[in-house]
Amino acid sequence: MNDATHVTEKADPAARSSTRPVFVLVHGAGGNSYGWAPVLAELALRGHLAVAVDLPGHGPEAYFPRSYQTPQDPEGLRTEPSTTANVTSAHFTDHVADVVRRAHRLGPVVLVGQSMGGLTLNTVANRVPELISHLVYVSAFCPSARATMQQLMTTPEAAASAIFRLPVVPMPAERGVNRVNWRSGDPEFLRVVREGMAADRTDDEVRTLLNILEPDESAEIGAADTRGLPESWGRIPRTYLRFTEDRTIPPELQDLMIEEADELTPENPFRVRSLAAPHIGPRDPGELAVELELVAELCR
Repeated sequence: MNDATHVTEKADPAARSSTRPVFVLVHGAGGNSYGWAPVLAELALRGHLAVAVDLPGHGPEAYFPRSYQTPQDPEGLRTEPSTTANVTSAHFTDHVADVVRRAHRLGPVVLVGQSMGGLTLNTVANRVPELISHLVYVSAFCPSARATMQQLMTTPEAAASAIFRLPVVPMPAERGVNRVNWRSGDPEFLRVVREGMAADRTDDEVRTLLNILEPDESAEIGAADTRGLPESWGRIPRTYLRFTEDRTIPPELQDLMIEEADELTPENPFRVRSLAAPHIGPRDPGELAVELELVAELCR
């Protein structure tokens, strides 16, 4: 599997400090490390160490179906197999745990995940809790009382999620892939994506967003047991950045995940911060950088 990409700063081994936090950033479904680029730039300009991870099957390893290219082949989109189907939650965990081990040599690790990236935060925290100083969920999934993302999405708190309105490509279940045609020219598709993920952006900005997303995501990820375990994940300090304008993971679902996690580990509750942002985050990356700086202060 590929290594981490988009490093904001190369550390001089002679200048390493055991108290200087290192941010490890994990993207969500259909994403890649490039999605963190504005935040990485902001963190670098503020003098921080940070690295954004391309999860296995993403970034340089992403699979783009031939039928996805212009001119598109609708039938091929529905039937073309994908190498992404071979990727599992265990692959995500192995890869990010390795990045965390390497980052830990530079300083305390702050592991950050957005959206579906929160699932990997849980499993990595279960694997190497001693190497993580703080977990940050950026409007992200965090199963604890429930085992999977799929189970969370069956709750009443998830009923209003735009995920249920997103037109996915109807593929046979045996393909093992969830595919979204981000290059669709359907105006209704653009409207649903804008309302669900980027309600404060213009149509032009949303089209730019769609061109950095990847069509295929392994169906196994949302069905895998990714709950945080109290004896490992549950002992790491954690922050939830709650997006009040999120229509993909509605605030009600964010609150449910926070509540269930706090009930599981009442001695270590979430530190919660609310930002007026849609699912893709604040327009100004400085807002997220400020929140991460506040977390860094907790790790010193």
